[in-house]
Amino acid sequence: MTGDARDEPPGLVGRYLELGLSLGRHVDGLVDAYYGPAPLAARVAGQPLRPPAGLVADARRLVAGLDGGEPLDGIDADRIPPGGGAGEATQRRRWLRAQVVGLLTTARRLAGEPIDYSEEVYSCYGVRPRLVTEDELAGAHRRLDEALPGVGPLVERFVTWREAHAVAPDRLVGAVHGLLDELRGRTQAIALLPDGEHVEVELVTGQPWAGFNTFLGGLRSRVAINVDLPVLSTSLAHLVAHEAYPGHHTEHCRKEIGLVRRRHWLEETIFLVGTPQCLLAEGLADLGLQVVAGPVPEPMVAGVLRPLGIRYDAEVVAAVAGASETLSAVRGNAAWRLHAEGADPDAVIDDMARWALLARPRAAKAVEFLLHPIWRAYVSCYVEGMPLCRRFVAGDPARFARLVTEQLVPADLVPADLAPADLAPGDLAEA
Repeated sequence: MTGDARDEPPGLVGRYLELGLSLGRHVDGLVDAYYGPAPLAARVAGQPLRPPAGLVADARRLVAGLDGGEPLDGIDADRIPPGGGAGEATQRRRWLRAQVVGLLTTARRLAGEPIDYSEEVYSCYGVRPRLVTEDELAGAHRRLDEALPGVGPLVERFVTWREAHAVAPDRLVGAVHGLLDELRGRTQAIALLPDGEHVEVELVTGQPWAGFNTFLGGLRSRVAINVDLPVLSTSLAHLVAHEAYPGHHTEHCRKEIGLVRRRHWLEETIFLVGTPQCLLAEGLADLGLQVVAGPVPEPMVAGVLRPLGIRYDAEVVAAVAGASETLSAVRGNAAWRLHAEGADPDAVIDDMARWALLARPRAAKAVEFLLHPIWRAYVSCYVEGMPLCRRFVAGDPARFARLVTEQLVPADLVPADLAPADLAPGDLAEA
């Protein structure tokens, strides 16, 4: 393990790790990463499966313990670390409570308790889902119509243009490694990477997602790229930035060094789906390319891909990116229709293809993700996370460094001068 030398951490942190690992035995994929104490993981794996009702009770007791001031990790649980302050211990407890509320929600659903979809998203991720109106989407279509070359129906032009940027399979690995090298250097230039970090890449099939980072501990990540559908050069740099530099891999490394090794905060050795840490992780990862390459990263991307013989229409990509950002929220609308309204998946695929301007196989892949039990509410991490993180960072790399270094909850990213009345009702949860 990395961090504490004890076999199993005491206090509320140890119970949090055990709860997450126990839930993970019921829900495949809930434990996104774990590099904490191996004896604890072995014990949980070897004991009888805890019934969901028991896990609900465990989570409720854990929330009560956090609220009641029980020690986080032993008799010195709330000690102030070197360079820290009293507020840091309070924030740590607040962060951990938000995480446990998310796990409690998963346990309640597992136990068969009906939970409204909006409440599920709110309790797990700290925000409420919001729908984008058809007027907003139609406006994005008009802007795209102006940005795209050629004539004819918009959806046909957009699909044809996008699919023409498919990266040949024999050039994909070289393109990924070229982007990794470029983005790693830019991330290092703003002092975000520790010495000794490493990313390995694999191509996979049969998954509902486009890319996935598995953090292995020891400053190492394995990034998987799904090749069920052709990978497009128009989105490849964003995918690499999101999964590696300065996205998920960078955040995991910073927190392993600063929180696990230095402070012995072992709650950071587990990464759990269905918790607010996911919303901030996805938001900062989506923002990462702009942080290291500027608001118009397309010239940098072209400089990597074009020498490899890969098509990348930088000027059109930039125009399309600005015009189509609104369309990313179509995923949130689709999830709402599926899980709040009970819409037929085939009808949702049709709507996804229409409003997101996707070829039907890509729309079907997007809906497959939304129908997966572990990912059904997760789409809010992308739809709500990116705008929240971008507003917080406001172009300042130092504020981005806070996102990849500190324990924050979604409510922490709201500017102090933004009054509650300025937010849509229920936008943010104070878990």
